[in-house]
Amino acid sequence: MTETASGSVTRGGKRPRKGLKMKRIFTKPGVHPYDDIKWERRDVVMTNWRDGSINFEQRGVEFPEFWSVNAANIVTTKYFRGAVGTPQREWSLKQLVDRVVGVYTKTAVEHGYFATDEDAEIFDHELKHALTHQVFAFNSPVWFNVGTASPQQVSACFILAVDDTMESILDWYKEEGVIFKGGSGSGVNLSRIRSSKELLSSGGTASGPVSFMRGADASAGTIKSGGATRRAAKMVVLDVDHPDIVEFVETKAREEDKVRALRDAGFDMDLGGKDIVSVQYQNANNSVRVSEEFMHAVEKGDDFALRGRLTGEVIEKVDARDLFRKMAKAAWECADPGVQYDDTINDWHTTPETGRITASNPCSEYVHLDNSSCNLASINLLKFLKDDDTFDVANFVKLTELIITAMDVSITFADFPTEKIGETTRAYRQLGIGYANLGALLMATGHAYDSDGGRAVAGAITSLMTGVSYRRSAELAGVVGPYDGYARNAEPHKRIMRKHAAANDDLRTVGSTDAKIHAEASRQWSECLKLGEKHGYRNAQASLLAPTGTIGLMMDCDTTGIEPDLALVKFKKLVGGGSMQIVNQTIPRALRQLNYQQEQIEAIVEYIAEHGHVVDAPGLRREHYEVFDCAMGERAIAPMGHVRMMAAAQPFLSGAISKTVNLPESATIDDIEQVYLEGWKLGLKALAVYRDNCKVGQPLSAGGSKKESEKTDKAAEVAEPEVRVIEVNRPTRRRMPNQRPSMTTRFTVGGAKGYMTASSYPDDGLGEVFLKMSKQGSTLAGVMDAFSVAISIGLQYGVPLETYMSKFVNMRFEPAGMTDDPDIRMATSVMDYIFRRLALDHLPYDERAALGIFSAAERAAQQRGEDPAAQQETVDREALAQSAPIEAKTEPEPVKEQLTLESHLRITADAPLCMTCGTKMRPAGSCYVCEGCGSTSGCS
Repeated sequence: MTETASGSVTRGGKRPRKGLKMKRIFTKPGVHPYDDIKWERRDVVMTNWRDGSINFEQRGVEFPEFWSVNAANIVTTKYFRGAVGTPQREWSLKQLVDRVVGVYTKTAVEHGYFATDEDAEIFDHELKHALTHQVFAFNSPVWFNVGTASPQQVSACFILAVDDTMESILDWYKEEGVIFKGGSGSGVNLSRIRSSKELLSSGGTASGPVSFMRGADASAGTIKSGGATRRAAKMVVLDVDHPDIVEFVETKAREEDKVRALRDAGFDMDLGGKDIVSVQYQNANNSVRVSEEFMHAVEKGDDFALRGRLTGEVIEKVDARDLFRKMAKAAWECADPGVQYDDTINDWHTTPETGRITASNPCSEYVHLDNSSCNLASINLLKFLKDDDTFDVANFVKLTELIITAMDVSITFADFPTEKIGETTRAYRQLGIGYANLGALLMATGHAYDSDGGRAVAGAITSLMTGVSYRRSAELAGVVGPYDGYARNAEPHKRIMRKHAAANDDLRTVGSTDAKIHAEASRQWSECLKLGEKHGYRNAQASLLAPTGTIGLMMDCDTTGIEPDLALVKFKKLVGGGSMQIVNQTIPRALRQLNYQQEQIEAIVEYIAEHGHVVDAPGLRREHYEVFDCAMGERAIAPMGHVRMMAAAQPFLSGAISKTVNLPESATIDDIEQVYLEGWKLGLKALAVYRDNCKVGQPLSAGGSKKESEKTDKAAEVAEPEVRVIEVNRPTRRRMPNQRPSMTTRFTVGGAKGYMTASSYPDDGLGEVFLKMSKQGSTLAGVMDAFSVAISIGLQYGVPLETYMSKFVNMRFEPAGMTDDPDIRMATSVMDYIFRRLALDHLPYDERAALGIFSAAERAAQQRGEDPAAQQETVDREALAQSAPIEAKTEPEPVKEQLTLESHLRITADAPLCMTCGTKMRPAGSCYVCEGCGSTSGCS
């Protein structure tokens, strides 16, 4: 634990100074943190996938050797400052970290944070070590701005305020634009604006908040399309008792109907399409602020009053369940609106004497005062899992207090987009420490995400993190003073600290891992309460759980924020270019933790690599399946599993949690209602849902026109859409047995070499085809792998081989020309050759003859006037006998032209940008490979 010194140390003969005493975590005295790292140079070249033009090129950048290609590319393209190609351009991670940490250290020294110069050096070295070793990361604005000539904006999350005046509404547009321009996001509650059912002072009717949302949405869309590195992120909130709440709830669902109608009419409504701009309200997340009164009315089936904004009088009464159903139905159709639980949020509010919490940032994790901001930082939890699979509690505590110190320092030097935001943030000093890689940590330690053990670990870690953060905040208050607004909010702030500590006391441990963490958390909360009584607190807010988008990739995290693993198999970018499909590295570690032997682990990992899931994996016990459950796939975590995990962490967070509860496409409106109800009962602050394909599919009605459906009674209007069930005879997949006969053919088409393995069922019939061309990890290799899987699955579902023949034989594209196959001397493409070869090996003569496919022996027989069909049996026997020798054929000497072409491709600098992930692509053989991706949205 860091100590607070009160003045026993002198500095250059000057009077003693008060400050923090720092202790080393990872570094050693006299050794610079960079000296313990092996550094290497890399090239980053990113090009346009459409025309091959270079979008970005920086060669010889310097990173630690253990950084992935993906992480290095993100930092180079997103965070290095200076014009590319000039001496001022940063080219090393050392320069980036020095730029940022230098400002933090200098500011902390100038404002008296440290007791001695040695403490300042320890602070400097520990930050540099932690950042270069990917132990934690600041949010993106820190990397963008700190230490540059730009304004020193360090916050990613902003909350604005809008009053019921035209001046305030226009200020809202302007302030949002300034924030979006800087690459950050903001949120706002529009509930102060009069509804469309209320009168203006002039006697006319007010427009209502939804109409003003159109202008803000258009502004956000314009700024997004004007060249920002990521789309504008914004949140719009409306209180559930606002008279325009139904219009607000259904706004985006109606726009989704418009998208479908225009698309069906032939308009270009794809993402980025020229006609998509006509769709409104798409640049914001919408959330309804629900109250305890409303939720209780939903439970009881009571009416609920919608109140005027100026007088508070009841404008209209609605059925609470009916309104709640409309909210769930809209979310079922288009994923909006989410919900924010107003009374829960304000019950955990540290500064209620200053004002209520009315809104959040775009991702809903930052909830605090209007006109305020929050800077974020996230810890990579997997870095604290030691070799013996225990959690490094001591170093986690030390790192957390280091990060909180640095984050508080950043507010001291930070600039803000508006003066109002600057005043509030400097007065309340809101921080947002969080973590990433929770899902990977749980799996690696053998905990199922949706389990009591997994939730106990998550709750204990979150409690420890926040307890240490507020303890350090109290220590900082003793050194540099509490936040300006603390005096008027001292009692409510201390009440919230006691609530956190009481929640920690109520936490029930399950295993040794969470028990050890919880014991330290209890100690930290006890110390926090004592120091808080003595010094107060430096920060009104300390913790939340952000999505950790870009910085999660920067830290090479397997999972983001509080999320579970997305899938068991992923793609890894390679240093030399290209990518390869790998089984997540946490899986072998988890299997070892579950006491599986090495041979069993290898067999299970191989099975996962092939199938993508663990169901029926050899030797894996069924009770361990849940450890490997993911957000998607064969064994997807149930929606309530996500809600319960959020509930495990929420009592230990100052803010909220950025997380979307994913539901399958088959989920009903009732399911979404249940999620929203349980979120409220379990004490969450905010919740959003997403049903698979909800923005594409449209529920089938029972029939009848729209006008007819409008004539239905009130109960039918809110009922779940009836789905017409049509029974279809579906094909059945006939899987290949573990052992099957196969034939491997080596081929060359126009100088391009490849291998084809065709496997058959024991009782005859082709069932599987695997094609290999180019190096593993290249684009062509990936395409051929995917093509092979598609063809194989089709064969196993009963698609006749001759159907494929008719589609692919005679297909023309390069490479084409001469082959080394005596039966097929010329091919118009690789596909033409492959399916001609498959036809010769697996189809009878009569079926091949219709397509003009004959073997050399059959053509010779025709020339001799013999019946080629009579040669079929002999040809089949010879083909089987020669299947092994075909593999061993001597490769013909490549011609000079082929060597020249291959040499040219290896040195070509032009490369397209990966369409899927936007990563850099580099030449590999005759095609290109993906190298890294950095395009994400969110708040970090």
